[in-house]
Amino acid sequence: MSGNPDRLSDESAAPDQILLGVLNAIERDAQTSQRTISRELGVALGLANAYLKRCVGKGLIKIKQAPPRRYVYYLTPKGFAEKTRLTAEYFSASFTFFRRAREQMSQLIAQCAANGWTRIAFAGISELAEVGTLCAHDYPVSLVGVIDPMQAGTRFCGLTVHATFADLDAVDAVIVTGIKEAETIFRAMENEIGNGRVLAPTLLGLPIRFAAGAPPASIRAAE
Repeated sequence: MSGNPDRLSDESAAPDQILLGVLNAIERDAQTSQRTISRELGVALGLANAYLKRCVGKGLIKIKQAPPRRYVYYLTPKGFAEKTRLTAEYFSASFTFFRRAREQMSQLIAQCAANGWTRIAFAGISELAEVGTLCAHDYPVSLVGVIDPMQAGTRFCGLTVHATFADLDAVDAVIVTGIKEAETIFRAMENEIGNGRVLAPTLLGLPIRFAAGAPPASIRAAE
């Protein structure tokens, strides 16, 4: 599974993730700069500065001035303890996500196989899609590609990434794996394939729908 607890973004980063990223950056390099921390974490410079000040205020780090006009950051014993706690929480959350994702993706793919839906596409590149590619090896199905317009033309876990559903060949079902804007993706795929052939793991908070009765022949995307 991919994922880096230090690489964040202003939109998706949780406060504890940013704090952990700052503490890790300082532990790696005491002479790191605010700009470097900002770049490494993928957050705004002002946000990195705010978290450094917060760390100082909480007694997690100390700052010493070093010429010429440089600063050296030190983790305090309290800072080390906080970093250890946050790291444990991060990996615990990651393991919980992986376990739930594996269970739910396996259930969806197993249902597809039981319905005779052997050609499956994923909609959205994410760690959920990565888990799904692993689960698919356990069932008599074929993954025909991933739909993600932002990364079209690339490869993901050995699969071709397409801009639209229409770029795929015959498809029996689509599993929503995009975590951001999952509902929008779900509705867009329903407009394309319909007939209850769009599925989603419950961890996305969307309904799981299966077609009733004997499944029809593979649905071919419109030219």
